[in-house]
Amino acid sequence: MPIITLTTDFGLKDHFLGSVKGALYQDIPDVKIVDISNNISPFNIIEAAYIIENSYKNFPVGTIHIIGVDSEFNVEKKHLVIYLDEHYFICADNGILSLLCNKIMPEKIVEINIFDNKNTTFPVLDVFVKVAAHIHRGGTIDLVGTKTEKIIDVHEINPILNNKKKEIIGHVIYIDNYGNVVLNITQNIFKKFGKSRPYVINARNYKFNRIYRTYSDAIKFEINKESRKEEGKKIALFNKSNYLELAIYKSNPILTGGASSLFGLNYRDTVTINFE
Repeated sequence: MPIITLTTDFGLKDHFLGSVKGALYQDIPDVKIVDISNNISPFNIIEAAYIIENSYKNFPVGTIHIIGVDSEFNVEKKHLVIYLDEHYFICADNGILSLLCNKIMPEKIVEINIFDNKNTTFPVLDVFVKVAAHIHRGGTIDLVGTKTEKIIDVHEINPILNNKKKEIIGHVIYIDNYGNVVLNITQNIFKKFGKSRPYVINARNYKFNRIYRTYSDAIKFEINKESRKEEGKKIALFNKSNYLELAIYKSNPILTGGASSLFGLNYRDTVTINFE
């Protein structure tokens, strides 16, 4: 039986999350529901896209992913179900899946139109749950709407490559629980553009001229523990998802601050890499 995942900006205070889960259990009593995250920043589609990209592939093929972020229907924002990489994604056409679709070609995209999308303020409950239940029961996605070819693309997901100035202009797309800052610069883009040239990463008043393999790689373990500086060490590395990340070694955002607060970087802020 396929798993159904939830990625939303509902938080935990309101009734929204419980209502969606209740409706799923009512339609499919033996369903397995996994919360990927319900703490996406409100309406933050880039953050949701990053979370989805880096979590869906760890689930079995055939998993159904409900994405409830900025999902209200209007004339510019349809509802979609996408079959991609042997997974199903149910979401609004707001650019949220352009991060995935730019890397993997969807096998099928269907615009959902058999439900009353227009007259609901809670489409995740009234539309997405019904589509998920239909797929879970073995129904094809062709029956819930009309096949389409295009989805909205969000250009800010991609960094700016300036060959004349020999620089990459990236932006903050995610800040994790540790305060680490994730940029929209992948290792592949960095290597192709940089061509092994010396570089400097400029993050406001901070500069980095080395990218580590891991967090611990920045620590000189050959030095006696009492003598070496560990906490507060500024680190640049490509994370598990191969995105450039700026971090503070063993930072505590509550007590001492993380990379985001210490470097003065917030969502959508610019970081530049200059090559010689």
